[in-house]
Amino acid sequence: MLTTPAPVGTDRVLRLRAMATEVVLRVVADPRTGDDDPVGQALARAAAVFARVETACTRFDPTSPLMQANARPRSWHPVPDECAQAIAAAAHAYRATGGLFDPRILRRLETLGYDRSLPFRDGMPVLPGTGTGTGDRSSPVARRPFAPRWRTDADGRTWVRIGAHPIDLGGIGKGLAVRWAAEELTGIGRGALVEAGGDIYAAGAGPDGTGWMVGVEDPRGGALPVAVLRLVDRAVTTSSIAVRRWSVAGRAAHHLIDPRTGQPGGQGLLAVTVAETDPATSEVWSKSLFLAGRRGIRSLAASTGLAALWVDTAGVLGTSPAMRELLAWQAPR
Repeated sequence: MLTTPAPVGTDRVLRLRAMATEVVLRVVADPRTGDDDPVGQALARAAAVFARVETACTRFDPTSPLMQANARPRSWHPVPDECAQAIAAAAHAYRATGGLFDPRILRRLETLGYDRSLPFRDGMPVLPGTGTGTGDRSSPVARRPFAPRWRTDADGRTWVRIGAHPIDLGGIGKGLAVRWAAEELTGIGRGALVEAGGDIYAAGAGPDGTGWMVGVEDPRGGALPVAVLRLVDRAVTTSSIAVRRWSVAGRAAHHLIDPRTGQPGGQGLLAVTVAETDPATSEVWSKSLFLAGRRGIRSLAASTGLAALWVDTAGVLGTSPAMRELLAWQAPR
């Protein structure tokens, strides 16, 4: 998760809750125009993006377009543009990461007890378990490549066929919502910031013109960040098990499922942060690098050229070469 500085001066801020997280939309307003209508209208459009994506892509509402398609994944279903684009982005991410990112983890999350929105803000939920899916057996989430199909009918509606397995679009959907909300704020004021939990897009050079200063929270709960990044027109995402973790049938579990084993992954890591030009891309790679675990993350970050930093279970902070140029400060090692 990431933290941002408090609003200053003529900044306009809109706060809302969507997609199971707190969303902050911030515009650095031009002091010559003040608190004008275009800023408020842009903020309202950006907020509406999150509402549309949540409605289309939530897995917690059985009537949502995604869950209607998941109910019969081998059949064709009409879906709104936001859902179709999220499925297409997930298929692209699957190919780009060599399968490390795979949205077909829904059934594993459900068998681990994450079949509803859990009260993570109140601490670590303790679930009794369902009697299935909590053993030590490891098996891939799916044996065939993720290859959904699309078609457009005469009325211009998009139809999708997911395949054999239902999918979860929560993470990539949130990354896309940040991207689209940021586009609504482009050209409004002197810069903008979109923050949704662990996903951020920082547009422009920030309030003082030198870049947005974004602190990366300590996943161990420390009062100080582990690092501060200086960002200009850049997305950054943190994937962490500090919040979305729970106990089921007496065993620890978290939401970052390794599709190669069907089990919670990322052995030896607490959090991974990735900075990229696009929020959906940073979302995908923060999860994929996390699944590489402490032993594999450094080499994978280097081979892909990703700007990444991570905190392991011993509290040690690691950074890739590409991330170092974005560091304004980091905690002493």
